[in-house]
Formats: sequence, structure tokens, C-alpha cells
Amino acid sequence: MGVAIRVIPCLDVDAGRVVKGVNFANLRDAGDPVELAARYGTEGADEVTFLDVSASASGRDTMLDVVSRTAEQVFVPLTVGGGVRSADDVDRLLRAGADKVSVNTAAIARPELLAEISQRFGNQVLVLSVDARRCAGGVETASGYEVTTHGGRRGTGIDAIEWARRGEELGAGEILLNSMDADGTTGGFDVTMIKEVRDVVKVPLIASGGAGRVEDFVAAAHAGADAVLAASVFHFGTLTIAEVKEHMRAAGIDVR
Repeated sequence: MGVAIRVIPCLDVDAGRVVKGVNFANLRDAGDPVELAARYGTEGADEVTFLDVSASASGRDTMLDVVSRTAEQVFVPLTVGGGVRSADDVDRLLRAGADKVSVNTAAIARPELLAEISQRFGNQVLVLSVDARRCAGGVETASGYEVTTHGGRRGTGIDAIEWARRGEELGAGEILLNSMDADGTTGGFDVTMIKEVRDVVKVPLIASGGAGRVEDFVAAAHAGADAVLAASVFHFGTLTIAEVKEHMRAAGIDVR
């Protein structure tokens, strides 16, 4: 593999606190986002991702404060997503201290937003977050995967693999691929989906959803992920970033 794999803890932030559940339900408190981000920074995280899961106007204000306080203490790249609807939203987050911004629902509603952000700030700051699940309930797509919104609760009928390809074409500098079926289950990443997206995009691919054991991170890397993202296993002490990196190195994977 040509690029060293990044290990990224993800912090889902709700009203200023980190929360985590299974399939975005039954959320439980996992701590203070600034404290957690700082801890992960010292423990060897290559980046930290914040996702605002209550992205109302008040949620966004809270998030800007969290981002600015985190940026003062954490010296690894910080990606922030949730409720980003315009290039001006991106500008505010970058000014607060974010290094990259993740866009999801707004890009589905208006794909040209990706081009607007990329042209204004450069594609290196733009992460397209793709929340995908296997098609069910009579929905069919060419790949068998469907893009969802609202924490996986609403289907769009959009083919997830094709959307990732189009997102890169429109200007996304990275793809954050979230398996909504696997999210929070600790049952392993969806390696089939990772491989299918890897086949159609050249930009870095971040695998998310399902990490439970050190072997899962190795499998995601072998499937083509350039970065592996996890939440529950880090927040609740199941695994440490150091353990994950050590195991990946032992498996012959180049890590940061």
C-alpha cells in the first residue's frame, strides 16, 4: 500500500457531549468532546472527527465552541461534520479551527454544493460522508447499497457506490464511508462495500461503522481503506489506538 493508514477516533457530539449508540439509537454519554479529543491526540490518533448529531442552530453554535476549544488543545487534523448546508457554514467551521469539513445530507439535496466548497476552499478540506446500507424493503440499486440520511433512518434510493464516485467528480477530497448496518454493532466493517467504493474512487477512503476487534481494522485496510474510523471501541476502552496500530503493523500494514 502506498499511503500509510490513518487511525481516526470519531466523536458524535450531541448538545456539547459525546454520545454513542447502536445504529444511531439508544445513545449513551461517552464524555466531554474536548477532553476526549485531547486524550486521543496524546494517544496517537492521526486525526479526530467530530460529527454534530443535533445540528440545529443551537447545536451549530455549541459545535463552533467545541471546535475552537479543541483546536487550542489538539494538534492533529480535525474534521467536523453535521448540519453543514453552505460554503459559508464551512467558512465558519474552518475559522473556528476545523481542518476539514464533512458534508452529507445537504450534498444529496444539492450536489453542486460539493463543487462550490471545493472551488472556494480546495478539495483537501472537503470530506463527503456517505451513510450507506444494504438495500431493503423493495428498494433496488445497481450495487445493492443505498444512501441514507438522518442517521440511517431515511432512505434516498440513491446508489451509494455511484454517489461516492460522483462525489469525487464534483470535488470531494475524501470519502467517509459509513456502514449504517454495522454502525455501533462492533461486528466488523463492511469490507464488500469498502472494496466496491475503492474500485470507483481515487481519493482517500475512510472506512467507518462496525469496528470491534483489532482484526477488523486490518480487514478494512486490506479491502482498500486509506483510513479507519471508530468510536465505541475507543470511547469505552475496548481498544486503544496504540493496540490497533500495533496489530496493523504486525499484519504488515504501514500505519502513521
